[in-house]
Amino acid sequence: QVQLVESGGGLVQAGGSLRLSCAASTHSVVIVMAWFRQAPGKERDLVAAIRWNGADSYYTESVKGRFTISSGSDMNTVFLQMNSLQPEDTAVYYCASDLRYGSMWPPGANEMEDWGKGTLVTVSS
Repeated sequence: QVQLVESGGGLVQAGGSLRLSCAASTHSVVIVMAWFRQAPGKERDLVAAIRWNGADSYYTESVKGRFTISSGSDMNTVFLQMNSLQPEDTAVYYCASDLRYGSMWPPGANEMEDWGKGTLVTVSS
């Protein structure tokens, strides 16, 4: 199992930016890292994912061109740069990981093995 810790959430005005970070504590090779978000009263949805040491990435349509997922020197650290934030982006953002090859891509919440506790992003207008 992987211990995941998110950081970087906060309150930002519409049009602003935030950068979320996720640190994974493991000696295993992380295959997939992903960001999900859950707005109040809504399902937990995939925002972005990265796999294979950053060779492949995925973004949900609503964040394309605004958000960028990236990894650090290895897959144990991932970031989500969020630009042009809108009130609709308000949610708790969760980092999730998968150590397995061959999992569904893009991943669904049910496919992720480990989860962080989440960091709240609030976008005001």
